[in-house]
Amino acid sequence: MKLKEKEKTSEKPKKGPVREWVDAIVFAVIAATIIRWLFIEAFTIPTPSMEKSLLVGDFLFVSKVHYGARTPKTPLQVPLTHQKIWGTEIPSYVDWIQLPQFRLPGFTDVKNNDVVVFNYPDEYNKYPVDLRTNYIKRCIGISGDKLEIKNKDVYINGELLPAPEEMQTSYKVTANTLIKSRVFENLDITDYTDPMTSRSNSGTEYYIQSSDEKVKKLESYDFVKDVEEITFEIGQDAARTFPNSPLYDWSLDNFGPLYIPKEGDKIAIDSMTLPLYEKAILQFEGNEDAKVEGGKLYLDGNVVTEYTFKQNYYFMMGDNRHNSQDSRIWGFVPEDHILGKGLLIWWSVEPVGPDGGLSDIFTRIRWSRIFKLIE
Repeated sequence: MKLKEKEKTSEKPKKGPVREWVDAIVFAVIAATIIRWLFIEAFTIPTPSMEKSLLVGDFLFVSKVHYGARTPKTPLQVPLTHQKIWGTEIPSYVDWIQLPQFRLPGFTDVKNNDVVVFNYPDEYNKYPVDLRTNYIKRCIGISGDKLEIKNKDVYINGELLPAPEEMQTSYKVTANTLIKSRVFENLDITDYTDPMTSRSNSGTEYYIQSSDEKVKKLESYDFVKDVEEITFEIGQDAARTFPNSPLYDWSLDNFGPLYIPKEGDKIAIDSMTLPLYEKAILQFEGNEDAKVEGGKLYLDGNVVTEYTFKQNYYFMMGDNRHNSQDSRIWGFVPEDHILGKGLLIWWSVEPVGPDGGLSDIFTRIRWSRIFKLIE
């Protein structure tokens, strides 16, 4: 009898339904956080800079294991958030503690033409490295490469780099009459100017972003008078093109040659190389006492005539070549900004339906893009 009483008193009290729900939610958040950090993370495409390879409204899985996951630099953060708490302007983190950042082993390195997610490097003074805005672009040049763009063709170490299959650029289309929107829609040309603001004496002018293949079909229509490919020549718009120096007259379509630094590279610093590497040295290399004055680089108060880089760098470009803010504008992407490799489109939906509403959800789904591998 006493033994039975002992067994009875040793039984654990059952959890109430509220406690079970709380435990389940805590477990789910911890599991999702670990998966998101170590293995795979979901992203969505908000801008057309990668069209038509990736479309606005594509939802992606991005692999962290390919290049190796980064250890957190900013540990005091609300789980499963990025910069702000959902639906608010309240920061989701505090930067009282900043940890040294390391990368776990991956099974491959970043390669030329990989589609890569990374932190936007131009937010240097706004957020910690791991909380800067996420961008997705194609890695055109890797560390150790010599890159040059000649009339839109990209050369890596002197060899032509194959262009992405869905790459777009700008064209000026002159027509005898207004071109109906369905003509562009049938050709899957979604980025074009309003013709009512583009009339001239020679006809109706449209500025479009498209691939060469689609433009050839458009050019065959009898109401199209002329199609002119737009190219930014040397010196055109050089003020906003990296390295934003009067010593270089590069443009979006005629750029370089430019050497992309590799960890351990020792590069001479002079009046010509300083504009190219100044930003990386001052912002991304962890040099506490670094400055540029009078056209010279100072480290710890001493003039430096050569510099050894501490990490690898990469050169990113969007497939929508004239509608992309990328390395041609803001320069190199450091290795510690790399998040992962674009892997798979798991869902895709048109941002706005034909009637502008939500009732046409099934007509907005791009069924052909679901579970499409990213190339």
